[in-house]
Amino acid sequence: MSTIRGRCLCGDVEFSAELPSKWVAHCHCTQCQRGGGAAFVTWVGLEAAKCRIADPHGWLQCYRSSPGAERGFCAHCGSSMFFRSSRWPGELHVTLANFDGPVDRLPQAHVFWDTHVDWVRLDPNDGLPRKLASEVK
Repeated sequence: MSTIRGRCLCGDVEFSAELPSKWVAHCHCTQCQRGGGAAFVTWVGLEAAKCRIADPHGWLQCYRSSPGAERGFCAHCGSSMFFRSSRWPGELHVTLANFDGPVDRLPQAHVFWDTHVDWVRLDPNDGLPRKLASEVK
């Protein structure tokens, strides 16, 4: 098994995860847009039981963003890092940008495409499916 590591911007919250990942996707939902301060956030879906988080200074905070869901961030530097939801039990979603290196797969889809912003132009020929909210399982 391969283990990959990552951290927040200031480095005070670190994590490791055993691969393989379950999936990688660009999320265009409005909560990711606001929480990430960007047009979309790219998430890596992992088995939560195979992830470890080190937070020696107590900076990791969680925000309940919707019923049954929470987002984890470093309160010291503000990095958005984690997402978990009762909709996907046993999974921890980690922001791809916070890994120290590449993961085991490239993004596989754009999800919540029905709320994507019109001020970013993405290559329509990138080969990735565009899934509406009703299609996200």
